[in-house]
Amino acid sequence: MKVVVTDYIEPDLGWETCKLTEQGIDFVAHQLKFAPLEDVAGATRDADVVVVNMVPVTRDLVRTWTRCRLVIRHGVGYDNVDLKAMDEAGIPLCYIPDYCVDEVAEQAIALIFACGRRLITGRRVLEASSKNGRWDFTETIPVFRMGGQKLGIIGCGRIGSRVYEKLKSFGFGFLICDPFLSAERKRELGIEVVDKATVFRESDFVTIHTPLTAETRHIANRETLAMMKRTAYLINTARGAMVDVDALAEALRNGTIAGAAIDVYETEPPPADYPLFALPNAILTPHLAWYSEDSGWRIRELIVLEIERFLAGLPPRYVANGVKFAGAEQRR
Repeated sequence: MKVVVTDYIEPDLGWETCKLTEQGIDFVAHQLKFAPLEDVAGATRDADVVVVNMVPVTRDLVRTWTRCRLVIRHGVGYDNVDLKAMDEAGIPLCYIPDYCVDEVAEQAIALIFACGRRLITGRRVLEASSKNGRWDFTETIPVFRMGGQKLGIIGCGRIGSRVYEKLKSFGFGFLICDPFLSAERKRELGIEVVDKATVFRESDFVTIHTPLTAETRHIANRETLAMMKRTAYLINTARGAMVDVDALAEALRNGTIAGAAIDVYETEPPPADYPLFALPNAILTPHLAWYSEDSGWRIRELIVLEIERFLAGLPPRYVANGVKFAGAEQRR
């Protein structure tokens, strides 16, 4: 059996190589993130399993594969994979949605409090006051007590629900939008759901935790941002394309909303002229909400587990498309 990695973010894959070659697996790792289609196709053509981080899995690439029975996406999101092409080829797409739930939830919470307590502004105020020899807190005003404020959560799956559970004791009121949440799950969490417009209109903080789809792309746009309170904040740790960044920059410049905190970008890393870089009411972090030493190792273990499950003829734990796993021995 041959497993090919198209690209990876770890310093090396020595641990994976040792563990899988001991089981007789031909394990080959490449760094082809920015490589042309021809190079990626040549490296993956005869693979039984393809592990992909950010390389685009397009229809043209899928058509070059002669043996592939499983693609494993290194991460939670899979917007770089053409699911329709995978369906047509009969290849399941496995993804890893459970390796960094706490990390992303904690980053979102940290950004909520950084916005609400004006922490970045506070550093500027401290330095200016030190330089002038007197306190001037004007720029940090107003700050409101967090308890009693309304937190809007768009998407209450693994991460959104963890944000909710972690923050219940802080005294927030919650406005949750998730049309796909089952009645059983709503009862389990003890919540009611509202529509998207209510979340944007009534929340003091809006945090986004949905997959990127045609329906959620630019869910934060000129129309929805205009609904928000002037004292409200937008937080995005999901996918960059959830937010129309030009509309957000305009809203921040005009004072339509108080601020935003962003960890993800449509182009990564964002270009030097990214419009939020120049705005003091934007908190920006480098797409590391997923990261801890624990999660970094956990995703490696889970990907190896998926490869071992494939070798044993077992289906993936999580499949993003509608293809039923046919077993490791069946070839295309």
